[in-house]
Amino acid sequence: MDPHTIRSSPIEEQRLRTLLDAVAAGHLEVDAAVDELRHLPYEDIGFARVDHHRGLRDAMPEVILGLGKTPGQIVAIATSLLERADRLLVTRVEAAAVEALTAAIPDAKHHSTARCVTVERVVVPKPEGVMVLCAGTADLPVAEEAAVTAEIIGNDVRRVYDVGVAGLHRLLDQLAILREARALVVVAGMEGALPSVVAGLVNAPVIAVPTSIGYGASFQGLAPLLAMLNSCAAGVGVVNIDNGFGAGYLAASINRIALTGRAD
Repeated sequence: MDPHTIRSSPIEEQRLRTLLDAVAAGHLEVDAAVDELRHLPYEDIGFARVDHHRGLRDAMPEVILGLGKTPGQIVAIATSLLERADRLLVTRVEAAAVEALTAAIPDAKHHSTARCVTVERVVVPKPEGVMVLCAGTADLPVAEEAAVTAEIIGNDVRRVYDVGVAGLHRLLDQLAILREARALVVVAGMEGALPSVVAGLVNAPVIAVPTSIGYGASFQGLAPLLAMLNSCAAGVGVVNIDNGFGAGYLAASINRIALTGRAD
């Protein structure tokens, strides 16, 4: 696969290329281009400064965290982003915001388990390489948040769910496909043992995600967090409790670098 197809070119990147081509061809004065660029970096919409250059610096336009925002605020930020980008990811979206987003943006897709809303207006081939595992069904919301995040960035994500260490044979049955991944997101609550076990079986980076699922002494995810930080297997990195988004983003970045040999 051509490494340049691993993510689509956002509208903002196309606009910048057109501007620079015009300067290079002598059709636009430098001062005029500078004036145009002043309007590109961010948009002040009163309660938020929407970063329109994030898609140029990173793999994904600015992502909206739904928690703490009103439906109207989320819709306004999303609308602003989609004026200059071809993709959108909104995480931790509550029911009222989902209703407002899908009404305002007809092509928005709600991922109920992941608690996310996405828009993808330019579809390009997506490479494999990212795998998301979870220990139990109760971990699915966090696992799906990771998977949806990696997908909207531009990856064909393979899911391997309900393979916790309480039934190790379920994990070992998947060993051949685990070893095909370039980055693995491993989600677990309770004692948080699964990432360490997986890392002992593969040679790719493992991104461990502790969840707040567990009985009393789990302390809302603190117990698996500490267990993952103390993993005896090499090659394990740990994100915060329930942070599927962060794990999916990191896995996508690792896969992109593995395919292209560079971070940009």
